Amino acid sequence: MKPFRRSVALITAACLASTGMLQSALATSISTEQVAAASLQADARSADHQRLQAALDRGDLAAALQARGVSTDELRARVNALTDAEAAQLTAQIDAAPAGGDVLGVLFSIFVILLVTDILGFTKVFPFTRSIR
Repeated sequence: MKPFRRSVALITAACLASTGMLQSALATSISTEQVAAASLQADARSADHQRLQAALDRGDLAAALQARGVSTDELRARVNALTDAEAAQLTAQIDAAPAGGDVLGVLFSIFVILLVTDILGFTKVFPFTRSIR
């Protein structure tokens, strides 16, 4: 049993040593130009980010958020944390959302609920239904 443990320990040590050498070989230095380019890229936000930040400047939106207990500073930090793809997806969802809500869908849902409750015998709203009770 001792030779087996010894061989496992040697193999483990060799693997750990090679991993350490591989990591040090992969480590490279970063130039000042690369750091400056990365910071400029981080500062330049997409048009979607700018649009979302501009929406937060609206007074009615800020009042509605504060009424729900959300601070605009916290929301600005969350918008800044979004990736460009996430910001584009959010603005696309905002553009696709109906301005006044989907009134027709709400009315249809209420009709279906009342129709089902009439059929089940819980209510009697529509004269054209017959209760199953």
